[in-house]
Formats: sequence, C-alpha cells, structure tokens
Amino acid sequence: MESEPQIAVKKTHCVRCGECCLAAGPTLQKTDLPLFFDRILKRTQLYTIRKGELVHDNINAGLKFSDREMIKLKGPSTGKGCILYDNYKKACTIYAHRPSQCRAFACWDDVEFKKVFAEPKATRKNIIRDPNLLRLMEAHENKCDYQVISDYVKQIRQKGDSIVSELLKILQYDQNIRQLTHENLGIDPGELDLLFGRPLTETIHMFGLRVKQENNGSFLLTTEDAR
Repeated sequence: MESEPQIAVKKTHCVRCGECCLAAGPTLQKTDLPLFFDRILKRTQLYTIRKGELVHDNINAGLKFSDREMIKLKGPSTGKGCILYDNYKKACTIYAHRPSQCRAFACWDDVEFKKVFAEPKATRKNIIRDPNLLRLMEAHENKCDYQVISDYVKQIRQKGDSIVSELLKILQYDQNIRQLTHENLGIDPGELDLLFGRPLTETIHMFGLRVKQENNGSFLLTTEDAR
C-alpha cells in the first residue's frame, strides 16, 4: 500500500526545532557588546573571522572571502552549531540574552535578519583593551595577513621552494605567537582564537594547501590533492 504524500507546511513562527542553532553560531553585532562586558559571553566562547578568510555567506548562500573582521560564537567540541545551544533541552542557554542576530532570525522571513546583519559588526578592538595584547594582535595581523598569504600562494608555481619557505615562516609565526601569548602572559588557550583568529594550520586549506606537522615541530606544506 502506497503511503500518502507528505505535505510541506510553511512555518509562520518558531517551533523550537533548533535547526538555526545547530547550523552555526551567530556573528556579534556592536549592539551585542554589553553581553560581553556583562560577562554573559566569555572570551573562550568567541573566535575571530579575519578579513580575507573564506566564510559562508548567510545572506546569499555560498562561500566568499570576508571583506571585514567579524567575531563569532564557537561551535561545540562535538561538531557544528552554537556552543550556547543545549541539544538535550533543545534550547539556548542564554535565551533571554541571546545575540541580536539570533533575536532577528526567522527561518520563514529573513527581512529583519538582513537589517540586523547590515549593521556594524563587533571587532576585537571593541573587546580587547590590554595594550600588550593589542600590540601582539597588530603584529600578528601584519605578519599573517590573508592577502599576503594569497599573493604568496599565487607565486608558488613560478618561484617554488623560495615561496613555500616564506609561507612556512608565516605558519610558524602564527603558532609561536599563540604559544608565547599563553606561556608569557598567562592567557587561557581558549581565548587565542579570539585574539588571533583560527590557526593558519586550519584555514590554509582555503588556498588549496594542507599542513602536516613533523615530530620536531616543523611544518610540511603540500597541496590538498597530494594525499
């Protein structure tokens, strides 16, 4: 006996399915800064998308290189989603204080979300006030600029090992500054992705490259298809 066809029902209100929370954490707008200063959000729960990083475009659906810096909520250690979502209870753990994008999001109507998304984004300088950390962040940004990395990658075919050597120096710098910030300044390792963005060893794949760390701590750089 054939089953009856399922009829799709268009949503008109939130049914607490959790799909939006399970997709990814929100980006913080400037209007969300009080959540950080009131200690509702912690540094260890945040990470930075740096300018030039490959990201998912929530508005146009697809991938693009970010034209600005953004602060996002991390995902859970078990995979995608938002670190603040309680999958067991099917609820946000800070629902009454949830970020602006979460308040505006409605899967049946994106008008309000687009308005909020277009407003100014929070940046690291809105959150970090320590002058020592700000200097380290600026030094890292100059050395590990994604545009610089992109320009180097384009020269690999022409210049070979000399360019690969420069890229490896950048990867090593990125790792060293994180380690020194933790060891010398006592910064929680969980805060480093906010201070410096995600490690280059994780994001370098967006240029078609991958990294293998040797036992002596050095890096080996290969193309994604060299498996």
